[in-house]
Amino acid sequence: MVRKYQSSPCPCGGVSYTTCCEPFHTGLAFAATAEALMKSRYSAYALGLSDYVQATWHASTRPQQLDLSQEKDQGKWIGLTVKQHKPQGDKAEVEFVARYKAKVGPASRLHENSRFVFEGGRWFYVDGDLFDN
Repeated sequence: MVRKYQSSPCPCGGVSYTTCCEPFHTGLAFAATAEALMKSRYSAYALGLSDYVQATWHASTRPQQLDLSQEKDQGKWIGLTVKQHKPQGDKAEVEFVARYKAKVGPASRLHENSRFVFEGGRWFYVDGDLFDN
């Protein structure tokens, strides 16, 4: 399923999906920083990769189910800007703005300060606070 995007730019803004987020999505590599994990999660949302999003969500806050397959029918993610990355040992925060265009209506922005934790040699998304837009 992921291979069809290999020659495309990465949804997170990287030049090539193959060399950017695909190694994380296929399990060939783990994100070395919370920022890299956040970008790969954004790309997974954009591509509808529910399993990857769940696998990178910390067990303490992970939803039991996640189905991103319907999102593609409703619109698409159109861009990502990382505003700030604050590593703090085995914890980190990443502030970002993700842009989304619904099939009907105006585009919208998701502005979040996300919290991550490093456990067992991997980064995990814990939770985040949304900014008012």
